[in-house]
Amino acid sequence: MKHILRSLLLLIAAVQLSGCTSFGRGIAEAFMEKQQSVDTRLCEIWGKPFGGLAPFLGNQQGKMKVLIVHGVGDHLPGYSTQFVELLAKELDLPVMSTHYKNISLTSRLDSRKNLGNLRINRLLSKDQSKELIFYELTWSVITAKQKEVLAYDNSGEYSFRRAEVNDLMKKFSNDTSPDPIIYLGESREDILVSFGQSLCWMTKSNWSDLPDDVKRSCSFNDDTTATNIDIDQYAFISHSLGSRIIIDGMQRIASLLNKRDAEFSNALKNKEIPIYMMSNQLPMLQLGRKLPEVSNQKAAYCQPNGEKYHQRMLSKTPIIAFSDPNDLLSYAISHGFVEKYLDSRLCIDVTNININVATIFDVFGLGKLANPIDAHLGYDTDSRVIALIAKGIGNKNAAKIVNDRCRWIETID
Repeated sequence: MKHILRSLLLLIAAVQLSGCTSFGRGIAEAFMEKQQSVDTRLCEIWGKPFGGLAPFLGNQQGKMKVLIVHGVGDHLPGYSTQFVELLAKELDLPVMSTHYKNISLTSRLDSRKNLGNLRINRLLSKDQSKELIFYELTWSVITAKQKEVLAYDNSGEYSFRRAEVNDLMKKFSNDTSPDPIIYLGESREDILVSFGQSLCWMTKSNWSDLPDDVKRSCSFNDDTTATNIDIDQYAFISHSLGSRIIIDGMQRIASLLNKRDAEFSNALKNKEIPIYMMSNQLPMLQLGRKLPEVSNQKAAYCQPNGEKYHQRMLSKTPIIAFSDPNDLLSYAISHGFVEKYLDSRLCIDVTNININVATIFDVFGLGKLANPIDAHLGYDTDSRVIALIAKGIGNKNAAKIVNDRCRWIETID
């Protein structure tokens, strides 16, 4: 990579020194535009057919509910707006509520705690026969205070000493790198409680019952919760660290509920809840961690004739893992990883999707290059990712762009 960039810089410098700067720039721009005109970016899928969100939008008894959990870096409520609008367009849901509902999350044990924000939006078809309730969790306020220890490094006192590009990269690093480290410390419990509170509000209430602009905790100990789980459909969407939060959060809830709330726990055991993981980082975030409480026992927990089938947490947890090979922080999930490092009670099946969300350029014959930051952040605006989450693959409703642009290798047990 260093050799390629150095050669490219030398080429640009040579053109500039020859007095042909504008001519050289024109050639470069034309060259890049030509490469972008034909989109040949990778999209390869290994897994079983899945239907996405679309089949559940017309649920006459309950609702389709989706929770998104962000990854590293500071986020503000509304960070998922562009993604939601693209998803709504793909699902043909052009009607939405006139305003969002916001709940400031806190702990049932300590109401002074600020555990982030849950923002809820309601999306409908034109005839209102189809509905999606979208929940957006913003938890980064929990880690923001601890990251203030690095604030001096972003100040003018130090930042002006760096080259401009290096300064931007350092600020990006200061914003994102500490979160996985902080998550391994004392803040982990608060982040998992924040996720648990989001799931509680998601399962407990429908749109008309949700409070707005309040700071309030939620309890799973409610008759409506188990009833809603029986009739509603759920899905999670995550980015980077958010995937680890969801997995850990579900494992935490399983451990707690099995001890005290049989009705809620039994309702979950019959549910299938997919997780759509963008920029999946589970393998990297497993480093240095203990093995889960229950592992290497999928058959015992997930097969109807298994000896521990009644102790499962969910009927099935399909993981659809999106990874751009040029995303330096993203990894595919191997079968061995699932068996050893993910809780058997979740009954996980994995679909790996290798997809270029960043454009790859041939740098004047010197080699191919993709912006790794684009490769890390570009999932939620990529039309193929949106279409796969919305309508899946291997079914009659799969989007044309997926059928045309993605190669699917179906797997069987």
